[in-house]
Amino acid sequence: MIITLTLNPAVDVSTTVDRLMPEHKLRCAAPRYDAGGGGINVSKALRRLGGSSLCLFPSGGAMGALLEQLLAERQIEYRTLPMSGWTRQSFVVTETSSHQQFRFGLPGPTWTEAEGESILAELRSQAGPVEYVVVSGSLPPGLPTDFCARIARIVKDLGARLVLDTSGEPLKQAVNEGVFLLKPNVGELAALVGVDKLELDEVDDAALTILEKGGCEVMAISLGPAGALLVTKEAAESKTATRRGILHVSAPTVKKQSTVGAGDSMVGGMVYALQQGWSYEDMLRLGVACGTAATMNPGTELFHKDDVERLLNWINQQAGSAFC
Repeated sequence: MIITLTLNPAVDVSTTVDRLMPEHKLRCAAPRYDAGGGGINVSKALRRLGGSSLCLFPSGGAMGALLEQLLAERQIEYRTLPMSGWTRQSFVVTETSSHQQFRFGLPGPTWTEAEGESILAELRSQAGPVEYVVVSGSLPPGLPTDFCARIARIVKDLGARLVLDTSGEPLKQAVNEGVFLLKPNVGELAALVGVDKLELDEVDDAALTILEKGGCEVMAISLGPAGALLVTKEAAESKTATRRGILHVSAPTVKKQSTVGAGDSMVGGMVYALQQGWSYEDMLRLGVACGTAATMNPGTELFHKDDVERLLNWINQQAGSAFC
């Protein structure tokens, strides 16, 4: 079983307008509503690929009820914990005259200590074999920065593997505890190793410093339009000049409409591949295909499976995408 945990879920609202102008009443297109938040997007991606998961998240107020309705309509299994505050909204506006996208993320409700403990207790109580726990997205106000590290300890007790996609101090503390798979972007990796920025030729060495310290077993670094880089435990343990276990996969060039949910789509593709028993190489290729396919659709729609299959075929045909 795969469990996705979303600590700061949202109802994603997306629309278009001809041009954004201050102090004018702007006539927008009819809005689209989607269930959003990192782990929820991962569950949606898994569903589109033919997989399944238990989607765990807090829910409160009218927005929480709408979020649950949106997931039920997609036939995604979920379990909620009540919140005293309302589930947040995020808002995406695409300016049709320039094709620029403007993303407005509202803060989530402030958690109480008791609400934080209820999430951890729910995770501890999971019955049946749990293979992977995916924690994706930001921490809401009120949770301590060691919350993801505490989750990592619980996941180990469950005998499962933690896949983590977050940032900042919560990411650092979780890495100190040790997780299975990390999915940072280059900026997040730079912060993790304590530097202002990383050039592309420095990314693999930065990742290796984390793996060598036991921070994770596998790291998939999102490189944006350049694709993704995979660094595995095998590379960290290699003593040869040419390390095995480092893989770069280029992203296909597509007409980009929105980047919302692209990272979560990549995570969903990778976790699906892992559950199917695919190799790390094929895992990364599917992840890149899913993440790239998500950028081809407007607003917060994520990807279409036929686009993923077409892009994956392109990736598999490219030379040079092999373990080095």
